[in-house]
Amino acid sequence: MSTTAYIEELLYRYNCVVVPEFGAFLTHVKSAFIDKSAHTFYPPSKVLSFNRQLQSNDGLLISYMAEAEKSSYEEVQEKLAKNVEQWKEQLENGESLVFDNIGTFKPTREGKLIFQPTKQTNFLTSSFGLSSFVSKPVLREQLKEEVEEIEEKVPFIITPETREKSNFRPLLKYAAIVLLAISAGFTGYRTYNQALSNELVSQQKAQEIIANSIQEATFFDTKPLELPVFKIEVKKNTRKSHHIIAGAFRERSNADKKIKQLQNKGYNSFYVGQNKFGLYQVAFASYADPKEALEALKQIRLTESKDAWLLSVK
Repeated sequence: MSTTAYIEELLYRYNCVVVPEFGAFLTHVKSAFIDKSAHTFYPPSKVLSFNRQLQSNDGLLISYMAEAEKSSYEEVQEKLAKNVEQWKEQLENGESLVFDNIGTFKPTREGKLIFQPTKQTNFLTSSFGLSSFVSKPVLREQLKEEVEEIEEKVPFIITPETREKSNFRPLLKYAAIVLLAISAGFTGYRTYNQALSNELVSQQKAQEIIANSIQEATFFDTKPLELPVFKIEVKKNTRKSHHIIAGAFRERSNADKKIKQLQNKGYNSFYVGQNKFGLYQVAFASYADPKEALEALKQIRLTESKDAWLLSVK
């Protein structure tokens, strides 16, 4: 086995291996780290360096070689001295000196020695089996993409002034039409049930009054009874709870501008309020009758805005 192989084995066990009359190999532990520029993760390791000033024989390398080769201390010492002389002669001639799995020595014009350790060998035994790996960078979404993702959850197109064209726009229009039809159906059904209930209550009250009058005429008066005529008015629902929405805006100032524009065109535009997404809603007008609201919505879509939609409030 070569001398460099013995040095390599000792570097796994010790932090300092001295080669007499040549120099010392030193190691220190380096924690795991990430190279952000190369997106590479490196496990814990031993960083290898070389000190040319430490040349005194501490007996570690020679004793280890003697035990491994079953030779005497003196024989190994003499063999190692010859190797060191060859290394120095090679460096003095300006040639590079390569220690397999350890590193490379390069002489300079100023007579200095540069040591470049190998990156393929990790002398930290606790990191055995661990190697570096490259991880692809995680791309973060921009704020605008996050806002658009939130707006996609809203069932209608609400901010035409800043949104870009989307492939989902036709689908959302069809969904808006279906929801408008369902909303109008439920609203008309509730209005009809309420009017019918009011009429039944009125008829019941009239029958009770007439029955009491008949009883009084039967027991207390023999003259023909002239029954009073009762007129009961059923109050119609005059609350304007159906709003034709022109748009919804993240800034209140944009909503105010939209209201002024619509009022200049003759619409009774007003500010409806904020929805659950914090957007300011602006309406063309409001109606109490859902049928009138749907007719007005059709007309506005044909003449003013295809993105208008109906908001019914209980």
